[in-house]
This record gives sequence, structure tokens and C-alpha cells, in this order.
Amino acid sequence: MKNIYIFLMAVCLLTACDIDRFPSTSMAAEQIKANPAGMIDELLNGAYSQTKTWSDVMHRCGEYAGDNMMIRGSSTDAFYQFISYSRTPSNSRLNSFWSNSYMAIAQTSNIITMIGDNNDPAITSKIGECYFLRGMLYFYLCRAYGRPYYQSPETNLGLPIVNGTPENILNLELPDRSTVKATYEQAIADLEKAASLITADRGPAYASREAAWALLSRIYLYMSGTWDSPNTANAAKSIEYADMVINSGKYSMLSRGDFMKYNTFKPESNKESIFVVKRMASEFSGSDHYYGIGGMYANIGGMGWGEMYASAKYIGLLDETGRNDWRKGNIVDARAAFIEPQYEEAEHPVFRFIKKVYNANGDHTNFNYVQADVTVNGNTATCKEVIADVEKTFQLTPVNVEQGVWSVKYDDGETYTGYMDQFIRLNRVYPMFYIVKCSREGENSHLHSPVITRLAEMYLNKAEAAAKTGDYGSALTALNIVRERSLPGKGYTALTAADAADRIEKERTLELAYQAERSYDVYRNGRSLTRLYPGPHNAVEEIFPNDYRVVYYIPQTAIDSYAGTLTQNPTSN
Repeated sequence: MKNIYIFLMAVCLLTACDIDRFPSTSMAAEQIKANPAGMIDELLNGAYSQTKTWSDVMHRCGEYAGDNMMIRGSSTDAFYQFISYSRTPSNSRLNSFWSNSYMAIAQTSNIITMIGDNNDPAITSKIGECYFLRGMLYFYLCRAYGRPYYQSPETNLGLPIVNGTPENILNLELPDRSTVKATYEQAIADLEKAASLITADRGPAYASREAAWALLSRIYLYMSGTWDSPNTANAAKSIEYADMVINSGKYSMLSRGDFMKYNTFKPESNKESIFVVKRMASEFSGSDHYYGIGGMYANIGGMGWGEMYASAKYIGLLDETGRNDWRKGNIVDARAAFIEPQYEEAEHPVFRFIKKVYNANGDHTNFNYVQADVTVNGNTATCKEVIADVEKTFQLTPVNVEQGVWSVKYDDGETYTGYMDQFIRLNRVYPMFYIVKCSREGENSHLHSPVITRLAEMYLNKAEAAAKTGDYGSALTALNIVRERSLPGKGYTALTAADAADRIEKERTLELAYQAERSYDVYRNGRSLTRLYPGPHNAVEEIFPNDYRVVYYIPQTAIDSYAGTLTQNPTSN
């Protein structure tokens, strides 16, 4: 009897048809073919289970390399390399991302091969789910390990396309990496096939026809070129698929009030979620959520490290339309509800601003927060700070007294603008602006089901793609659906070629923050990344979209164990 091992290892048989369980053993091909209806649930749930571990590193790769967050200091954990851009092929987290992706790719491919064509609609629909998972994984892998699509996709390397366990595993010779273009074509073909096969709607924790359309909308957006050199044909395809999701009627934008609690809803009760990687509290050891995604962003109920915070840049974007005064519960932009500054309980008024940091040669090297004790008397205010063991007093100038915005002429000759506020507790030298968007699902500490797609993204995809085709009217309508949910009555009155890129990118940054999209969004449009805000990162560095560090190294362990040639990414520009 021939045994088919999913990814050549014991990973596939479940004891119940339950997405919340993990696979544990192997299954004979003849057994599967003889009873596909009885076996496919167990096999497919094993593939879903692989995505649970996969999603953790997927989030860290995409989010930590962006500019929505900062960390309190350097770390020996492998994820710090994502933040610092110190790329190495020995990163253990990247190896986990790679191996879990290919285990699920192999598993779904083997299910497709073993069961094949089937007249049972329920089985056929689940085969479609296999195609969805495989297409999703190829896309996510390619955006991490392959260069942005606009950069020579016909020659730049994407992923090895290995769809299933080869027949002859004793004399194995696997192919080298295909091109970025070929990898995208594989992902598109899989997702189109998924959309054609899936008929059942099992909720956002499972693949659906609309989930396939949603990812196709994003993939074509990634293929739509840059703002300066758009590919209008691919932009039109992105719009087409976004509209198919929007017009399906299966999803709806949450109200402003409900959206501000988005993170607390379970996926199955969230009308905006299209596809998520479902996590369960039982998957964690006891109540230990320290090592989940949200555990780095906050400490809730004694759980979590709480060492990564919203960046000053992101907070600045939230405050552009009006100050979000968390101490008074005055949330202007609904997306500010996912940020929770950790105020000191005792009354301690301060003037908080960000100053430049200089080295011994007088070179500007970084930024830091100042929380200076403040005295306010009407429209007159002063603040005090100890600098080099000397207490100095500074006169403040009102900018917007109603919102508590003032400026200070500092002793380095710069004029800085900041806020009157309550003292925020520090971790090392950084105020703790907790991020809770990846916590509190079902009100359970840091439980979080990573979001792959939701309806708001479809409107943002449509806005960007429409603008790239020159249809600024449609772009404006789509963009304002998202913007006005968070900022009622503050929609843009117009979009033009001069401002569309900046406005659409701003709303995309605000809306999709902490969903692992930001760093990829920057580079796919030919933009540079700058992080001009406090943190241990190189705050004055500009990372250009053609920098070799924009993509990750293929894990060395994958190269060493690969049955064939697996070409590494360049190690320099």
C-alpha cells in the first residue's frame, strides 16, 4: 500500500472534523480515494491548521518591517531582524514561515491529486478550498521572498512551484525558484479555480468564493504598477474582483461604534471579515498569550510583553484631522480606538513632544520623546526639563489651545509642536502607546484571529486601482466609504492626480495597520520607507524599494535540505 505523506512528514490525520485541532499522523492514498467524503474534512482541516503557525510569522514579516510600530529596544529574538533590516538567512522565524507554508502547499496539493474530479458538490467545494489555501500561500510567500512585481517580474525570482509530494521521493530532484511572474500566475490560477469550485459558505474561518475574489483583487493591485507607471489593465482586474466581493451582498461595513470594537468580535460574528486564520484560546498553554501576536503590543490582564507600541508617525496620522485625546475619551478618528496610551494614575500634567537626538559630532541620528512637567495659566504656559543635570524652563506658544496643541523653542534651536497631556508611563525611555487591534477577541486577553481580508480593503483596493486608471470619481467614492466610517463628515471633497496617491496611501495605512500589509504596500508602489520617529531602529535611514533588504533571504536550512538547487536572494545591491 502506497503511503502519501503530507510534506513527507506525519501531519495529516485528525481525530475529528474540526478546524480547531491539529493534524497528527499519515493516511494511505487508497484509503482516501475509497472514501473521499469521509476523509476530506480531516485532511483539509490539517491544512488549515498549518496556517495557524504560519500566520504568526506572516504578521511579523509584514508589520515589523513597516512604520506603524516601534519597539522599546533591541532584542535577541529573530523578529528584531525584521525591524532592523539586518537580514540573515539563519533567521529561525523565517524558516518557520517557509516550512509551514510549504507543508500546507504540499498538503493541499496532495488532497487535490488524491481525490481528483468528483461528482459530489460538497467534496468539490472543499477541493476548491484547497486551491484557495495554496494560491494564498504562494502569494504571501512571493511578496516576502520575491521582489515587488513592477521590478522585472519576468526575471526576478519568486518561489519553487512544487505542488504536492513527487511520485519518486527516493530520487528527488525539485525545481529551482520560478520567476515572480510565474509565481503570481500560479497563485492567480489557484484562486480562480477556487472561486469556480467553492459553493459552500462556511464562514470567514474557511475559504469561500468571495475570499478568493478578495485575494485576486489584492494580487492584481500588486500587479498594477506604481503611481508613476501604472498598469491599467491589472488595475481594472483589481476593481473587477473588488466589485464582485462588494456586490455579493455577503459582507457589510461595520458601524463606526462597532468598528471601534472590531478586535473583540469573533470572526463568525463579524460581518466585515472575509477570511481570517481562526485561532482558539485552547491552542495556548493555559491562559498564556504572551507569545501570540498581540502579546508584543500590550500587556492585558497581566498577559503580554507590551514592548512594541504605535509609532509616532502612526499617531500623527491619527491626529491629522483632529487630536485624539485618549485621556478624555475623545476619539476623533475611530481607528484611534485600537491605541491605548498607558497613563500614570496620579495627576501628572506634561507637555509631550518629540525632539531630535544628536551624536557627539552634532549629527542628527535619532528622535526621542520628551514629557516635560508643565504649568498652564490660560493662554500662557511653561514647561521644565532637566538637561545635562541642569533644570531648564521653556516658554510655550499656543497653536490650538482648545485641543491642547502648543509649540516650544527648544535649546537645540528647533521649534517643536506637542500636546498638553497626562504623563504616559515609560518602558525604558518610550511612552507606552499600547496596540490592541490584535488582542481581546471574545474579550480573551490576546486572542486574535489574523485577518487576511475584510470588506474595507476591497474599497481601498478599488480606490487605488481606479485612481491608477484615471477614474478619480470612482476612486473618491470608494475611498470615502472607508474614511467617513472613521471620520464622519470628513470625507475628501475631491481626488486629483496631484493628491490621489498620498490620500489613498494614508487611508490604507490607517485602516490596514497591524494587518501585515504596510511594508509591502510601500515597496510595491515604488516608494521608500522612512521611520522618522523615536525607537532603536535607524531613524534617519531611507530604505529604497530597490534595496536588497526589501525582500527576505531564503532560509539557509531550506536551501541545505532542498532536493535540488534553491537559489538565494542577493546579499547586496
